[in-house]
Amino acid sequence: MSGPGAPTSSLPAQDPTGLQAFAVLLRRMNSEFNRIAQEFAQEQGLHLTDMQALIAILDADSDPDAGGEPMTPGRLRGQLNLTSGAVTACLDRLERAGHIRRVRDAADRRVVHLHYAETARGVARDYFRPLARSTEAARGRFSPAELDVVVRFLAEMNAELVLLRRGTG
Repeated sequence: MSGPGAPTSSLPAQDPTGLQAFAVLLRRMNSEFNRIAQEFAQEQGLHLTDMQALIAILDADSDPDAGGEPMTPGRLRGQLNLTSGAVTACLDRLERAGHIRRVRDAADRRVVHLHYAETARGVARDYFRPLARSTEAARGRFSPAELDVVVRFLAEMNAELVLLRRGTG
């Protein structure tokens, strides 16, 4: 959709919906998200890997596709492709900073579940509120039918990236 106040972007003139245009736009968006995440991490005294871990823990807490299972250090290790020592160091930093809490499973005390701490959710919510407003402004420039297509594309893209990461794409 276009209109007054709608941001414009320069796309390759030959095919604005072609692979090259998508690659440019996705790269730009990823770069901006990374910059924002890096600034948050820096402000919180965290590493970028800590941010990736926080996102994985948050997604596991709120993702019905995760089977209702909270994140564990082992799953996090596999998802972030880290050593067990690196995961332990990351979780120690996140716990010390008050971003996560470790909870032993009631049925099997050897299993540790990772949860995003409520106070940390508030800190993140406050920090990322401008991003939420920007996202809502961009969404407001599209019809519900257009948003359905965007959501479908993003879901398909995420699924393809997971397959690629797993080596099955």
